[in-house]
Amino acid sequence: MAVWALGINHTTAPLDLRGRFAFALDQIAPTLQGLRQSLAGGGQHPQVETALLSTCNRTEIYCAAPASAMEHTLDWLAHSGGVSPQLLRSHSYTLENGLAARHAFRVASGLDSMVLGEAQILGQMKNAVRAAEGAGALGSTLNQLFQRSFAVAKEVRSSTDIGAHSISMAAAAVRLAGQLFEDLSTIRVLFVGAGEMIELCATHFAARSPKHIAIANRTLERGEALATRFGGSVMRLADLPDHLHEFDAIVSCTASQLPIIGLGAVERALKKRRHRPIFMVDLAVPRDIEPEVKGLEDVYLYTVDDLAGVVQTAQANRQAAVAQAEAIIDAGVQSFMHWMDLRRPAAQGAAVVPLIQQLNRQADEWRQLEIARAKKLLARGEDVDTVLEALSRGLTQKMLHGTMAELRAGDADAREQTAQAVSRLFLRSKAKSAL
Repeated sequence: MAVWALGINHTTAPLDLRGRFAFALDQIAPTLQGLRQSLAGGGQHPQVETALLSTCNRTEIYCAAPASAMEHTLDWLAHSGGVSPQLLRSHSYTLENGLAARHAFRVASGLDSMVLGEAQILGQMKNAVRAAEGAGALGSTLNQLFQRSFAVAKEVRSSTDIGAHSISMAAAAVRLAGQLFEDLSTIRVLFVGAGEMIELCATHFAARSPKHIAIANRTLERGEALATRFGGSVMRLADLPDHLHEFDAIVSCTASQLPIIGLGAVERALKKRRHRPIFMVDLAVPRDIEPEVKGLEDVYLYTVDDLAGVVQTAQANRQAAVAQAEAIIDAGVQSFMHWMDLRRPAAQGAAVVPLIQQLNRQADEWRQLEIARAKKLLARGEDVDTVLEALSRGLTQKMLHGTMAELRAGDADAREQTAQAVSRLFLRSKAKSAL
């Protein structure tokens, strides 16, 4: 059994390919169930643990399973996204054991994000873990990996300044809009969607007091709640094409699997605006806005990948914090791998943890036997000191019986090895005092 991760992210795969593997939160449980059924289909991997993390910048599958299941998982994922395994393999990464743990810890801490130190990824990872738990796909190994990831991320955030200088996607969008429009207080802004990212963007734009804010959402109730907060208006997504021309800036981030703002709708909006420019930000994966829109002369369209250069400012100021964070992650990886090693079969003999459990059970059985015998003696009126002496002698003899038998048995080499082991186990205090 190994721990491994298979994934694509903003550094390895283009936006459109990432869009093929974007899973909404409510899709994670059935997706994991499908993967586990596929892995168990041949009867080779019936006890696989899996979790799926999907954001606009990454899709990653974490597994506690034999490493041989990794190739099958890549083929399965490629099929689910409608691409060839060869294409997915050329844009993906696979990490095992310590490297997989290090990657998970870095992701949770915001060190692997497009926005260095961003905090949103930690909540997304926790949501992914809850979804895996709900699907019955999370076992003790992955649970340990993720709980340690959260603990490491907490320590990184509390002990370093990793997020102090970060620029969020929302702030970057406002900065870019400010480069196009001299005064943001004169523009009308439309937000498409009503999720966490749109709420964050609306908060940043509202701080610049735009002329008007509107929310377009599939369900009016959620849209109205957000619009009320910012003193704006609300509309249904179905009415969007008829109102595009009214807005100078459009920020979109929905969970739609298909674009909701097409080339034709934007062209018609530009005609009504007499070709006054439109600033557009598409933060969705898959895309909300058809990519051909970017070719229109009076449209300034930015995707999540386009914002990468904006958000990676102040890098030099964060290097000391990154070094501190990596040291915390190193310690976390060592601790997790030690935990894994204790549960792995040794090269010769049994796994350590089960052996410890067996020793505890055996010792407890001996203890119970001697206590029961002592109670009988006391009930017959035996002297307390005599009973305690018998209890201690009986327990000692039981615990040392196997050791004494091994010291007397076997050839000279075997007895020498046993003697060295006995000295380490039972005569440790005497050895220390002699030094």
